[in-house]
Amino acid sequence: MTKELRKEIYRTQFELSERFPDKPGETADLSDEIDYSKQLIERVKYSVDEFGTEKSKKLLSKVKGLLENDKIKKIQSIADEDAKLGYKSENNSFFGYKSHIAMTEERIITGLEVTTGEAPDGSELVNLIEQSSENGITVEEVIGDTAYSGKDNLEYAKENGIALISKLNPIISNGRGQKQEGFEYNKDADMYQCPAGHLAVKKAYSKRSKEGKNDRIKYYFDIEKCKYCSMRDGCCKDNAKMKTYNVTILSETHAAQKEFQESEHFKERTRERYKIEAKNAELKQVHGLEKADSVGLFSMRLQSYFTAFVTNIKRIVKLTEAKTV
Repeated sequence: MTKELRKEIYRTQFELSERFPDKPGETADLSDEIDYSKQLIERVKYSVDEFGTEKSKKLLSKVKGLLENDKIKKIQSIADEDAKLGYKSENNSFFGYKSHIAMTEERIITGLEVTTGEAPDGSELVNLIEQSSENGITVEEVIGDTAYSGKDNLEYAKENGIALISKLNPIISNGRGQKQEGFEYNKDADMYQCPAGHLAVKKAYSKRSKEGKNDRIKYYFDIEKCKYCSMRDGCCKDNAKMKTYNVTILSETHAAQKEFQESEHFKERTRERYKIEAKNAELKQVHGLEKADSVGLFSMRLQSYFTAFVTNIKRIVKLTEAKTV
């Protein structure tokens, strides 16, 4: 709701945007989000009430009402130290956890991992494959979105004779990061994030004219967060004025995968990816996995495991009934 209010103010009373407080960072919790909303209202309420559009006045009123709601106050009082801020897109965030799943074409879940919200999807691929193998599944092919097409995953798939049906993201497929471990590409936000989970605040394409030098993309991180980060040693210099991470654009790193994804087989198998999205929707909308029942990562894992178990039993029963008809 505050996002809509900001957009309306930008559109109709742009001068007020200078009063906006700094938006919470990617490690912010729900209390930080609520505090931000309160600050925003305090700074713009007079000008919006006096000179704003009808839409901005209504949005302001709705935000006030939400903050005064007893449910919000109750939620705010709950401390969940494990939950983290994740991204569905660059401007669309969520607070909580991620459930990463692997399943067969019959929609039986064979692998499951629960992480905090900021964790990148691609780093869980090997774990999910190995879980599936331990559960008796012969993994010959994996279908996933662009988050899984990183170089390490492609090499793992090749070494283990697995066809990875995952389209290359322009940045992942063409990019080679500088030699600094822990930096991961977040495909939802289309940004790199550091080992501490902080998302880059901006990026810039750098075209290098020197012969033999490839172009690169430079990602900029909030140096103020770096100053107080527990992982700053070896990552950021004490007197640094900025923190950047460079990705060199390459043209041949994923040549084999580029050729593979142009094949008819790849295109045909990609059409099956909707099944995993449908399973995620089922887990959330039908079985309540959209909301954590208890506080903490351990509790979220238990909830996810039991939910997956129930959905598997239901699916097995349905498949068995279909065979007996």
